[in-house]
Amino acid sequence: MISVHEALDHLFGLVSPLDIENVALAEAAGRVLARDVKAVRDQPPFAASAMDGYAIGDAAAAPGATFTVIGEAAAGHGFAGTVGPGEAVRIFTGAPLPAGAARVVMQEDVTRDGSRITLGDRLDAKDHVRPAGSDFRAGDLVQAPRVLRPADVALLASMNAATVPVRRRPEVALIATGDELVMPGADPGPDQIIASNSFGLKALLEEAGAHARLLPIARDSVASLSTAFDLAKGADLIVTIGGASVGDHDLVGKVAGDLGMERAFYKVAMRPGKPLMAGRMGDAAMVGLPGNPVSAMVCGHVFVVPMITAMLGLGTAPAPRRTARLAAALPANGPREHYMRARLTSEGLLPEARQDSALLGVLAVSNALLVRAADDPARAEGEMVEYLPI
Repeated sequence: MISVHEALDHLFGLVSPLDIENVALAEAAGRVLARDVKAVRDQPPFAASAMDGYAIGDAAAAPGATFTVIGEAAAGHGFAGTVGPGEAVRIFTGAPLPAGAARVVMQEDVTRDGSRITLGDRLDAKDHVRPAGSDFRAGDLVQAPRVLRPADVALLASMNAATVPVRRRPEVALIATGDELVMPGADPGPDQIIASNSFGLKALLEEAGAHARLLPIARDSVASLSTAFDLAKGADLIVTIGGASVGDHDLVGKVAGDLGMERAFYKVAMRPGKPLMAGRMGDAAMVGLPGNPVSAMVCGHVFVVPMITAMLGLGTAPAPRRTARLAAALPANGPREHYMRARLTSEGLLPEARQDSALLGVLAVSNALLVRAADDPARAEGEMVEYLPI
């Protein structure tokens, strides 16, 4: 068996950043920006009013001063003339500041009578002008790599970027294996269960930025598994679920090997998730996950999501960990790294009482995996521990 750290090193060696494609900005949210994008204009492109009010040329105008209104400026419709001494232009938020104007007086600080305005006695000292380029300048960059958030998309739009270069989404083929499985909605036989792992993993990997394909369930036969692998052609990553152990019906390793898989490792010193296999099949990386549902999901968080992250050009690093106070004492850990289902509470991180790798109900109420190092000593309540958010 190898350590989790060693397994991750092998997995990162199986993948690399995918090619770059240009997508319409409207489709870019959540994608990974692959190259820097440069602004082609200043924002704002002109000095603009930050308020509804009156643009005047006298920056030092005092309460009681009067001006003659000579025109109007609105967003998209500037005032073409020049503001001279004793003159003002009615202006609205976002409108270009007219030539000759030095400040905008808020309409709340003005009394108007016909074409004359008088500044009020509570006049503030601000100029209420947004200088040209005060947000960004032509040539400023949105730097890659980064996952594009809604705010990034808005910024790119204001930079006048109609399309953006992003990493192609990794194509993942998910193959659930086993005679005991039927699809959700089917009528299982007396010895069968519902396939759940592939649906959970599809949701997890698509949340991480991949596109996952659910292939038909592969039965415990060489022919069925061979067909499933044939259907997976074209994927960047093939993920099998179950059948990767050493039982009489665990055929994934044998069939994959017969089809040319170059195995990188088998078995990891962790729980849940020891029977983990990985390698390459032609142009695709392959990961064989354990069949127990919690084991499969934990390995998805610990191993497969970091692989997706690497394929998206976001670097090769373990899933980020955080720290919290332990809400209950724990006995010493055994020889394998342990990922315990836990909940963040007001008292700290509380491990679930039941840690069986078949209990999806426990995983569903957990929001953290408490990480115990191999041979970690007993931990007292209140000690700081590491965890993965899930």
